[in-house]
Amino acid sequence: MSSITFEREFDPAHGRAVPIGDNVRRLTAPNGGPFTQHGTNSYIIGRGRVAVIDPGPDDPAHIEAILRATTGEEISHIVITHTHRDHSPGAALLKAETGATLLGEGPHRLARPLALGEIHMLDASGDTDFVPDKRLVDGERIEGDGWALTAIATPGHAANHLAFALDDSPLLFSGDHVMKWATTIVAPPDGAMADYMASLDRLAERPETIYLPGHGEPVEDAPGFVRALKAHRRMREAAIVERIARGDRRIPEIVSAIYRDTPRALHGAAALSVLAHIEDLVVRERLRAPEGVTLTGRFEPVA
Repeated sequence: MSSITFEREFDPAHGRAVPIGDNVRRLTAPNGGPFTQHGTNSYIIGRGRVAVIDPGPDDPAHIEAILRATTGEEISHIVITHTHRDHSPGAALLKAETGATLLGEGPHRLARPLALGEIHMLDASGDTDFVPDKRLVDGERIEGDGWALTAIATPGHAANHLAFALDDSPLLFSGDHVMKWATTIVAPPDGAMADYMASLDRLAERPETIYLPGHGEPVEDAPGFVRALKAHRRMREAAIVERIARGDRRIPEIVSAIYRDTPRALHGAAALSVLAHIEDLVVRERLRAPEGVTLTGRFEPVA
């Protein structure tokens, strides 16, 4: 499909804080799976008075590991990239132990309203209980002792997704927007492909060169990887348009053709990704959707 190379080898070191430079430590939650790789990465920023980015799922053992790693320190901020259940529910547990301020873009929301009769296939993945103490806007800075983070709006995977640049460093915490182990799931109505591609463009213009993602290893040469991700998505888009031009009319046919090397257990997620691309292509008038843009819809080429 493209020349992009994903790195799936990763030592999660569950329960242990792994130093990443002088001012960042990573702890990986033991919630591995087909959509989380070896688990969710939580990051501790600073020394003494610190922030935690994405405390992960509702897992008391992982929260205890974070508290052990920060023994003798104060957790002053809990920062959330987005409200999926593998990233944000642990925030309530950690706040109960520390009294830290919860920060995020806002409560969970969809990228668009549900269509008539549409079922939200990933409804259970959203953390609808999360409410930040302070809502962050694009460009807002969070400051602590010897560190500062700048929020960067990166909707696409989730409507309220934020990345965070660590000021005066080459590091950016990319959440689930850019990961080295796999492409990001963009699944309507939770996410939107047009938003995702625009957010990639935003990151490509930034100076950070190393991304610390929500799952897996750091992304080295981040600008080059972002360009490769964008090319990969455009090639996937072209493949969808080609299949429809050849006569495929429904998403299961398209998935069977262009995801033939993907395990069938992941074809449901692939179908949502195809839907996200088609949604964008219809808006851009490159495809027609006589029955509406849904998983069960019928799609046609533009004459």
